[in-house]
Amino acid sequence: MELGKQIKKYRGELGLSQEMLAEKIFVSRQTVSNWENDKNYPDINSLLRLSEVFQVSIDILIKGDVEKMKEEIKQQDRQQFEMDSYIFSALMLAVILTPVPLLNYLDRLGIVLWAALVGVTGYFASRVEKMKKTFDIQTYKEIVSFMGGEGLDEIAKAKEEGKRPYQKILSAAAAAFIALAVSVLMLWIFKE
Repeated sequence: MELGKQIKKYRGELGLSQEMLAEKIFVSRQTVSNWENDKNYPDINSLLRLSEVFQVSIDILIKGDVEKMKEEIKQQDRQQFEMDSYIFSALMLAVILTPVPLLNYLDRLGIVLWAALVGVTGYFASRVEKMKKTFDIQTYKEIVSFMGGEGLDEIAKAKEEGKRPYQKILSAAAAAFIALAVSVLMLWIFKE
């Protein structure tokens, strides 16, 4: 993080040793050393005292850290979205492919297992949809841009927002067609 470098820089500009700075903000010299070496982070009281001693705002003191934290959060959001999307895709495939085999081999227990699978799939679908709403991404192009850590410019964003209603209708129709085709195929396979 950048805060350790900032503390070291401002301490050096004032000509203070770690021990002298520690006395001014009521901590140990080891604590100041740990901050400068990014081993730990000062609490809010220490940040206030540091900003007073250095005569800079807290915002300036921690600015680099805030930007890095925002980027780390964005990266974590992308990773979570990607993982949930993969899980949802695998579960959806299982929901489509398993009803006939489960019914044929396990009878009523198969129906119960398939219903549980549908429930879990619904849960992950709602998580993915919630993330899509939170990050305002709906179309394929918006999702790809988000996953790449980029955003669309205003014109491209407006174009994609215009496509959203059509893509949802086409996606639902395609999913229904695929599910029907797979179901018919599975029935045909297991009847023979």
